[in-house]
Amino acid sequence: MSYNFDEIIDRRGTSCLKYDFAAERGYPEDVLPFWVADMDFRTAQPVLDELARRVQHGIFGYTDPGPAYREVLTRWMREQHGYTPAADSLVMTPGVVFALAMAVQSFTAPGDAILIQQPVYYPFSAIIRDNDRQFVNSPLLLKDGHYEIDFAQFEQAIVQNNVKLFLLCNPHNPAGRVFTREELSTLAAICLQHHVLIVADEIHHDFVRPGFQHTTLASLSSDIAQHTITCTAPSKTFNLAGLQCSNIFIENPVLRQKFRRTIDRAGYSQPNALGLFAAQAAYENGLPWLNELRAYLEQNYARTKAFLAREMPRVRLIEPEGTYLLWLDFRAYGLSAHELDDIIVHQAKLWLDSGHIFGADGEGFERLNIACPWQTLARGLTQLAAAFRDLPTAEQ
Repeated sequence: MSYNFDEIIDRRGTSCLKYDFAAERGYPEDVLPFWVADMDFRTAQPVLDELARRVQHGIFGYTDPGPAYREVLTRWMREQHGYTPAADSLVMTPGVVFALAMAVQSFTAPGDAILIQQPVYYPFSAIIRDNDRQFVNSPLLLKDGHYEIDFAQFEQAIVQNNVKLFLLCNPHNPAGRVFTREELSTLAAICLQHHVLIVADEIHHDFVRPGFQHTTLASLSSDIAQHTITCTAPSKTFNLAGLQCSNIFIENPVLRQKFRRTIDRAGYSQPNALGLFAAQAAYENGLPWLNELRAYLEQNYARTKAFLAREMPRVRLIEPEGTYLLWLDFRAYGLSAHELDDIIVHQAKLWLDSGHIFGADGEGFERLNIACPWQTLARGLTQLAAAFRDLPTAEQ
């Protein structure tokens, strides 16, 4: 490998959300964090080189994406995801969660119903409630360790609640599903039949495990593209979340105008200059780094799977198809959500994302971020196993 993903980089004392704000969020100072979805890896060298060049230039005025940025972004989407967005479809936002909120405000009114599939990334439900919309859940079904979509219930939920908007998460966080082309086509057909707009959060699209294929929803047909807001970003892919640069594709000009108007009302205009430069360098020259990273993450996954099978066989690992987030089922221990969290935080001394924050369907689960050096991950897994070693199962 050209890049050393085993390097331990101390992030403490850098105003790092993952490491420096445990006490402010109600956790002991000494917890080892595996919660928030960013990585403990230095980003690609071409990105660092471009940032250094821009810093040396010394002027950070208002900046907009020019033709070069649009060209490399379009090429990335076409070559990596088989989707060529229309030249005028790009709208930039500081983040995908911001874009989700803008979409909710643009295309629904207070009281309108919005559909999600729990257990799902918790800002989905928060955005719905914070904007006084009605939250409707069509839960994913866990069958034999694999999450599936109940299409009949999905359509029933739309009809019964007069759903206006569907927030899709694909690859799915935290379930790890990479929905197939057939699944996405069925979802989209149901939404189009009932005049439901789709906001597709595809931020994890560059992390798909071998043997699986990500399909950009808007690539399925021109009709689907006209009813879809596609949300992407380099933040997960290249560990650039703090530079706040996201790429939102809206093919439909009427929807795009509404979306832009809502952003204007929010007071946001130009993107972060350094974020824009970093994103362009990443899309242009970051693929070798990303390929090495994906190989390293696959190794971390294999080691984690083997560790859990050997040391914690009562924990059921939901086989991921994408993302660098593992969804762990602790329900065999028969613990309440509070009891489970208490053991993990105060005995294992770890900070994970508690399953219940992803919805009631996530109770008894925990989300584990494996995007860190194996030495760090192995330490966390060892602490986790020690804390649960003598606990009985629910059946005992």
